[in-house]
Order: sequence, then structure tokens, then C-alpha cells
Amino acid sequence: MKELTKLIRGDMRPALGVTEPGAIAFAVAKAKEHITGELKKIRLVLNSGMYKNAFTCGIPNSHEVGNEHAAALGWVVADASKGLECLEGVKPHHNQKALTLVKAGKVKVELGEVSSRIYIFAEVTTHEGVACVTIRDAHTNITQITKDGQIIFEKADAYMQDEGRPTPIIHRYTLRQLLHYVQRVPLEEILFIRQAYELNLALFEQALKNRRTAFAHYLYKRNGERVISDDEQASASLLCNAAIEARVLGLSRPAMSITGSGAHGIIATLPLYASWKVNGYTEEQLLRATALSYLVCMYIKEYSGKLSAFCGCAIAAGTGMACGLTMLKGGSLKNLILTIQNMASSITGMICDGGNHGCTMKGVVAVDAAYQSVALALQGIGIEKEHGINGHTPEETMRNMGLIASPGMVETERVIVDIMRGK
Repeated sequence: MKELTKLIRGDMRPALGVTEPGAIAFAVAKAKEHITGELKKIRLVLNSGMYKNAFTCGIPNSHEVGNEHAAALGWVVADASKGLECLEGVKPHHNQKALTLVKAGKVKVELGEVSSRIYIFAEVTTHEGVACVTIRDAHTNITQITKDGQIIFEKADAYMQDEGRPTPIIHRYTLRQLLHYVQRVPLEEILFIRQAYELNLALFEQALKNRRTAFAHYLYKRNGERVISDDEQASASLLCNAAIEARVLGLSRPAMSITGSGAHGIIATLPLYASWKVNGYTEEQLLRATALSYLVCMYIKEYSGKLSAFCGCAIAAGTGMACGLTMLKGGSLKNLILTIQNMASSITGMICDGGNHGCTMKGVVAVDAAYQSVALALQGIGIEKEHGINGHTPEETMRNMGLIASPGMVETERVIVDIMRGK
């Protein structure tokens, strides 16, 4: 199996609800496995991105939102063995128990460092002891577990701030090499990508059936009350943004995440599905374009960080999706470069103010920007490389897009969190 195939396969993961509440519940549930007795308190310390993304985010199988309720459900019902799908079994009586814990003041959430680097510290105290779980860099990547102050599990922190940090695998490739890979990788090696469409389309179907969704029903009506119409862009926006809305509201179906985010996974795939259906492309073309979409998204995210102050869903996944669309429509490497430059020059800098209903609107903008960027690029029209943050190469441009978020928007992140806490 090729290195890039392994990279995609390892990054694609089902996630129920927005990943941050799931990760918080997972951390608490994992700590609970190592302690007995009646709960006294749960203490969470979260980096700014984690804190922000779960702040008013919908929780699967619940009408409650936010960090505290996610943590409380982690104690009440979450099954840590299911990873980011740990809240799959939540029932109304579990929500009531969790709400009681929150109202009793037994869950405390603290803001840690302002950083795009994922960090969760979950401390669970009962009448019989204390158990702590630390997660770093990925939503379920446990780096330490302690019980009553004694380390019972620990692994080395692979992240290094200095120049000795290994170059991420994806950054060892140029855009030309990524395109060469997706054009020539044996089809059977990427058939697993079908799973993303199975999950994401099922989530979309739930959005259309649910009365809580509003954007989904509006976009469906705008598309002539058809899922796939002759209007490719309207169909793409419907599929993509109805699924995002279902996700941020906490409806009970998983999405296939990429770079640790279900919304990234949705944007990177469902507009391509619409284009495939409307234009009658082959499944092989769809899967190869999706592989490129994923890889471009991953390339940008390795620079911006997993949870930063800019909207990686629109910017990183949106740019990946735009490249996938360009490929589906027969675009060349030159067209791909122009597509990236058009995306970099338009929506880079869109803020992330957490995983919430607003993600749906950001998805609408991302789809619109992608379609305009691709249409222009296919006509040989683009923002030239000497302008703005565009680089001399597409690799430089994608790097610059990521750097706008981290370190560029660290102070923006601080302001966003302060505004949210002030509410």
C-alpha cells in the first residue's frame, strides 16, 4: 500500500457529533475506568481551540450543548471503547443525570493555553480517589493516565517545538506529486473512501428528516425540493450544508472525519458527490478526486494546526474540495494551482468561533467560493502568485494559508474566546 494511501486511511475516522464534545466525554469516560466511588467533581482544562469548539456545540442524542454537559455525559454514560462515538448510547435519562451534575456545580471547565494544539486534561475526583487523563494533539491521543498521583500509563510526546520536529509526511510531497498519486494509485487501494460517502450521506438524510434543521429544509426548497437537480452548485450546497447542520445540532449519526473533524470530512466529500451525480462521472473519477481533496486539506491543516482561530472547514477542506472539483472537471495542474490561489485570496482568514450552528453558514460560503474559484481557474483566470499571501509555488501558498492561522491568528483566538466567555 502506498504511503499516501496509508495516510488517508489512517486519518479517516467515524465521529458522532462534533469531535470536541466527543473527545471531552471520551477523556472523562477513560478517567472513570480507573476510579470507583461516588463522583465529587470533574475538572477539565482545555486549550483554546477545544474550549471554543465545544462551547455551544450540539451533543449527540441531547438538546444540551457545551463543555460541561459533554463532560458530565462522559461520567454518566460514555463508552470510552467507542472513541469519538462514545456518546452513541445517550438516552433522555442520561441527559437528566448529566444536567443535575452540571447544575450542582460538580463540573468545572478551565481555559488553558491559547493554542491550536489540542489539549484536554480531565481530572475525576470521587470519594475514593482521583484519576486524570491527558490528551494531546489528536482527539483521542492519550499521553498520560494517573491514579491518585501515580502514573499508570504514559507515552512520549511526539510534538517538538524546535527545528528537530519531523517534517509531516504530507509536506514531503509537491502538488504535482499528489496529483500524480491520485491519478495512478490502483483503484482497489482507495475503494475504502466509499465508506465516507456512506456515512456522510446517511447524516444528510437524517438532516432532511429532522424538524430541528432549518438550513437543510431551506436549501432543499431552493433546489426545487430535489436532492440532486440540474443545478450542480445548489445540489452541492444542499448535501454539504444539511449534513453540517445535522452534525452541529448533535443529530445521532456519525460523519466520516478527516484531520480530526467531521465537518472537514463533509465539505471535502459531499460537494464532489453532487458534481458526480449531476455530470455522470464514473465512481473511479469520484474516488480519485476525493483522495486529492483529502490530501490538499491535510496539507494545509498540518500548517494551521488542528484547532485554530480560522475556519479550517471552509479554508482547508474547502480548498481541498475545490481541487477535487477541478480534477473532476478535467482540470490540469495549472488549473489546480489557480484554484488554490483563488481560494487563498478569498476566504483565508474566516474565523472559527467554535463548533456551532454558524458552521452551516460558513459551509455555504465555502461551497460558493469553491465553485467560483474552480470556474475561474478552468478559464485560466486566477489571482496571480505575486499578490497577497499567494506563494511562488502552490506548496508555498498552502503553507501561507496555514500560517495565517498559526501563529498568525493567536491573538484573534484569544479575542474570540474572551467574547464567547463574556456572553
